[in-house]
Amino acid sequence: MRYREHFDRQVMRDDVWIPTRDGTTRLHARIWRPADAEADPVPALLEYLPYRKTDWTAPRDAQRHPWYAGHGYASVRVDIRGHGDSEGTPGDEYDAQELADGVDVVNWLAAQPWCTGKVGMFGISWGGFNSLQIAALAPEPLKAIVTVCSTDDRYDNDVHYTGGAVLGIDMLAWAGTMLAFASRPPDPNSVGRDRWLPMWRERLDALEPFLHTWLAHQERDDYWRHGSVCEDYPAIGAAVLAVGGWHDPYRDTVLRLVEHLQDDRVRGLIGPWSHQYPDRGLPPGPAIGFLQETLRWWDQHLKGVDTGIMREPKLRAWMNESVRPATSYDMMPGRWVGDPAWPSPSVTWAEQPLGQTHTPALIRTPQHTGLDAGRFFPFGNASDLPPDQREEDGRSVCFDSRPLEERVEILGRPRVRLRLDSATPRAHVIARVCDVAPDGSSTLVSRGVFNLLKRQGRDRAVEWTPGAYETVEFELNGTGYAFPPGHRIRVAVSDTYWPWVWPHGERGELTVVPADSALLLPVRDPAHDQGKEPIRFEEPEQASPLPVAYEKSDEPRPERLVTHDVVTGEWTLEVDPNYGGSRTYPDGLRYEESACETYRIRADDPLSARAVSEWGIRLRRGADWDTEIMARTELRATATEFIMDSRIEARADGETVAKRVWQRAIPRTSA
Repeated sequence: MRYREHFDRQVMRDDVWIPTRDGTTRLHARIWRPADAEADPVPALLEYLPYRKTDWTAPRDAQRHPWYAGHGYASVRVDIRGHGDSEGTPGDEYDAQELADGVDVVNWLAAQPWCTGKVGMFGISWGGFNSLQIAALAPEPLKAIVTVCSTDDRYDNDVHYTGGAVLGIDMLAWAGTMLAFASRPPDPNSVGRDRWLPMWRERLDALEPFLHTWLAHQERDDYWRHGSVCEDYPAIGAAVLAVGGWHDPYRDTVLRLVEHLQDDRVRGLIGPWSHQYPDRGLPPGPAIGFLQETLRWWDQHLKGVDTGIMREPKLRAWMNESVRPATSYDMMPGRWVGDPAWPSPSVTWAEQPLGQTHTPALIRTPQHTGLDAGRFFPFGNASDLPPDQREEDGRSVCFDSRPLEERVEILGRPRVRLRLDSATPRAHVIARVCDVAPDGSSTLVSRGVFNLLKRQGRDRAVEWTPGAYETVEFELNGTGYAFPPGHRIRVAVSDTYWPWVWPHGERGELTVVPADSALLLPVRDPAHDQGKEPIRFEEPEQASPLPVAYEKSDEPRPERLVTHDVVTGEWTLEVDPNYGGSRTYPDGLRYEESACETYRIRADDPLSARAVSEWGIRLRRGADWDTEIMARTELRATATEFIMDSRIEARADGETVAKRVWQRAIPRTSA
């Protein structure tokens, strides 16, 4: 990692208020720009988030915003309405108000005397989402975006549903996290000592747990179509650099964007990374000079400089070599490959039947199948990735190829076609593709989930007629992976996958006909790379880090702990998301957080599923400002309803500022 303290242009920083169209609400912004920008205007870059620029994202912001400013841009970090130091009350994620405010910010930036009138947007996760969504609204000044680890499909490729099934692990966990995050107070140093407490009370009074809304929309309806740019790709007016990682749940968005957007407006980049910016050096690597690569994008589209980036392959992707299973890799072995079009002419489909017999295979897996799935959002931590899949394979029904006679490289989204019957009207089917070494170790390569209720479309629920075989086909997650000679390709099939997938309310079983079922692999011909220059990136470079003091606990709890009560048959998974713990910032702010997610289920009872998210956050500075938030969210279900219990308590200087309790029950329509 190279750090820069001095740039071509001297950098200044301002904290400002940006008005919105309602005339009463202002958003708080931090702007890094060249000191001489009013004399020599520059384009503006916007990152627009709810995650608090003055504390939670401050270390990450310090790595990139000053760097962009030193290279001739005004780099702007804005807190979303009702979050951080911005005025107003928090709304739902990506709601119409958030996007309208974002358009207002883009237009305000373009009108500043230090701006050329051209604006770019960038962000990872939430900021990548709203960059795409605001680009689809096409404000005139917005010419280019860089969207990292984001989605074009809010229903089927986000934290709520997957394959039409309820995402048990993040439907609950992220709703609980955002309840805690939205409860945090503004900073008196930004909004004033006379204003912070009234602003905080207003926020707390307006809170509504996201979980209520998300579970009220179990089909793909207008709620999910809003903000899903896949509904109208041509609406995106800006040039799009789409970036993802093979260990991030949103990687498939990159493949869809490069397929559906015009060649001269889009480029895709997928590395081996987790849910992180690719320059941060967090596992798995290798990291790249991502800021330099995005500078090529900005210079091309905001300054009109031919940087050569539009002559890069439409998709640049990391081809992973075979690895032994592990929960973390410092470096993934592999190489960069480039394809000038997507779908690529170098990729062909190879179909492998799951077996030769027409005798049905019975699939009735224990409810705790899925405990070795790994973290839904790998974040660069030691326990993130799936461990050896042998235990999961033992709980599933497996179909193995013969040992491979030659290397097989795949790039894209594998598919599974199953001829099956369900013994119950509602059921899931889950397929995992694993790389099985000669010693029997099993590395997860890709997986996919399919709620059989959604086989006629994600917008409806159609129950299965037991006793009637049907053929279903569904996609698995995208990957770039090379299976070596002597290894076997395994398809492991289950009808449960806890806690990723919330189980249906009745215990069922599937029968699959192997000879009429198949794995379809997108096989890439490596001869396509012959005679081409290798794809290379510069070493990572950032601005000097923010001097934040992190503290390690004397008794750290495990990041991921599985326990089994052999008497009751209950399995428990406890997860510490480990977002950073306690730290002290240069301005004296002390930020403390502790979180735990707990998932319980009995091996024989789908109605025993229970998930709990618990958060504690404390912010204080010196002796005259001390605030604390405690939040708890629980989800469980009967055969007919989801039951949700949420509560928060907020304190200032030891006194309760607000206490909120919510209890909701929502009918199970698709889950």
